[in-house]
Amino acid sequence: GGLRNSREAVVSTQSTGANDANNNEVEHYVEKPETYVSNTINCGIYVLGIGVLDHIKSLFNEQEKLSTGDSDSQGLERNILTKYAGSRKLFVYRHHGFWSAVKTPGTAVFSSQFYLSRQRDINPERLAQGPNIIGDVLIHPTAKVASTAVLGPNVTIGANTVVKDGVRIKHTIVLDGCTIESHACILYSVVGGSTQVGSWARIEGTPNNVNPNQPFAHVTNPSTFNEDGKLNPNITVLGHNTSVPKGTMVLNSIILPYKDIGHSYKNVILL
Repeated sequence: GGLRNSREAVVSTQSTGANDANNNEVEHYVEKPETYVSNTINCGIYVLGIGVLDHIKSLFNEQEKLSTGDSDSQGLERNILTKYAGSRKLFVYRHHGFWSAVKTPGTAVFSSQFYLSRQRDINPERLAQGPNIIGDVLIHPTAKVASTAVLGPNVTIGANTVVKDGVRIKHTIVLDGCTIESHACILYSVVGGSTQVGSWARIEGTPNNVNPNQPFAHVTNPSTFNEDGKLNPNITVLGHNTSVPKGTMVLNSIILPYKDIGHSYKNVILL
């Protein structure tokens, strides 16, 4: 897909193509350009014909003949798209909405924030309203949220989720079928579907936000681990069907699905 660089989009300049304005043919394609090529970028969504497999096979055969030692590694953008550009076989679909790369939990929460802000502009009736709603909050019609729960900003509550009295949630995505018990606190997290969070539990991550005052600001994707092999602080993720007991804390951690947590965790990946 192709995207115009505009104020409506979160723009990545990792891949850029120049295209014919008349028929959307890609005439030139550069992966990670160092200089300006065009204001159309590659969003990473492809529709490929079966003939591409023959092209990939020929590339493998060519590399084997050259004995490059790299026959097991082929990049779609580097090896395929660059060769198809200008051949009248590669075309772009222009997307005129917004786009955001979602590669980490941190970018997922940021993208959700951006999506909700767009809803405020184009579909404000979809956003929740009320004395305990702060900023942009999207609540599925089948979800049940107590009147004393405080949500927002940047909160999405999925279908059939129950949020009980005194809960505080901000900068978080809560997926379908969850139960958040009374007075739990969830900050900067992604909560997988069918997860149970006990009363007075605290689920918290570290935000990786974009500075809007920085020119050419973009979402960074920090390494999962630092040089000492320890988990870098990031958004906390609770996998599908996780159970967090009451009064416990999960901080800067990734909990894989179907885990019953027995105590508090900090800066860990729980397999």
